[in-house]
Amino acid sequence: MCGIAGIIHRGKSSNVGSEMTAMLQALKHRGPDSTGFAIYGETKPGDFLMRIKVAEKEDMDKGHGILDRIKERISEVDKRLRAHDATIKESENATAYALRYVISHDGNIKEMAQHLEEIDGVEILSLGNRLELIKDLGDAAAVSEAYGLGSYEGTHAIGHARMATESDVDIRSAHPYWAFPYNDVSVVHNGQITNYWSMRREMERRGHRFTSDCDSELLAVFTAHNLAHGVSLEESLRRSVQEIDGVFTYLVATENQLGMAKDAMAAKPLVLYESDELIAMASEEVAIRAILPQEIDTHDPYDEEVRVWQA
Repeated sequence: MCGIAGIIHRGKSSNVGSEMTAMLQALKHRGPDSTGFAIYGETKPGDFLMRIKVAEKEDMDKGHGILDRIKERISEVDKRLRAHDATIKESENATAYALRYVISHDGNIKEMAQHLEEIDGVEILSLGNRLELIKDLGDAAAVSEAYGLGSYEGTHAIGHARMATESDVDIRSAHPYWAFPYNDVSVVHNGQITNYWSMRREMERRGHRFTSDCDSELLAVFTAHNLAHGVSLEESLRRSVQEIDGVFTYLVATENQLGMAKDAMAAKPLVLYESDELIAMASEEVAIRAILPQEIDTHDPYDEEVRVWQA
């Protein structure tokens, strides 16, 4: 079933970490297995934000040896960052197995990222100038508290409450998805893509990397591929409705935009609220009312509808 949510403030920052937590917690009944956030904040020009995991949460139950392996992996990450002439400006453990880096780097980001992911057990969750992607097992309140998201300032965010139906219950299979190595693109999705494997093979032939067998990751790769080739976000969304088969509603965020698309059958729900200052959307209206308790007007986007908003 799963639940998705998105919010964007026009021309200002807000406590999007707290807002997205409230929205996703209201959707907990749609997906109790894992929760993910893609939040867009501010950084200094030239800085890169990197969220990375060095183990899965369930690995922590495999005895004391895992802590030594995690320490070795983190040391190797730092070593390889320096080998690529990246300056580590900040480094902190969000959990024992998930880290946040702020780095400056003038070289080839793709080569650096690929070198990091060659380390056993290491996966980059996001690497960009504004995007920070946080996902873990548990509901929104638990994940938000563990990662300190309650006071996170930003302009926009998307999030996902997941009920695992076809892939594993682990961080790798949790949403949102980032598309390596394109900066600041993230996607959350509710539905099922029926031509996933054929489209995935095509994207892989074009040099794109996948980290999971979750069909939702295809939407992130598809979007990043289009944007990297000069296609606008709105046009990419329109192409997805025509080229991707299945039933789906999905949200995609970039450095300064938030977009949505529904397939031709419009079987997966989305409720939308829009004002001059704020756009909020979610699988159910209860999530919007978690941050806007006053009387509001909402509507349901129609089949094949595509919308894009600017921060």
